Amino acid sequence: MIVFDDQSLKPIFIQIADWVEDEIIKKTIKEGNQIPSTNQFAAQFQINPATAGKGINRLVEDGIIYKKRGIGMFVEEGAFQRVQTKRRKRFETEVVAMMLEEAKKIGIDKKELIEMIEKQ
Repeated sequence: MIVFDDQSLKPIFIQIADWVEDEIIKKTIKEGNQIPSTNQFAAQFQINPATAGKGINRLVEDGIIYKKRGIGMFVEEGAFQRVQTKRRKRFETEVVAMMLEEAKKIGIDKKELIEMIEKQ
């Protein structure tokens, strides 16, 4: 179930794309499976179909899903690997980089940071 966060800094179309990617990573939606249509997203979450379409089109551009004209949208073969690679890069550039920057600011050295990570 998707829960759109109205307070999120992320636009709804990105939340839709992220949800589909999350489902692919969790293998809830497998490669070759159909995903909800833009109209289904729009009806279920009371959003404009164009907004849903923008999120879906983003995934098409990234090679994560493809359109079967007149049938629907499906997860591409190899989508799991593409999403995982994309998310790993984003994790490194956004999460790890920010963590290292903050650690440096507050005086956490490499050893202490590793200990904190292992503790979690």
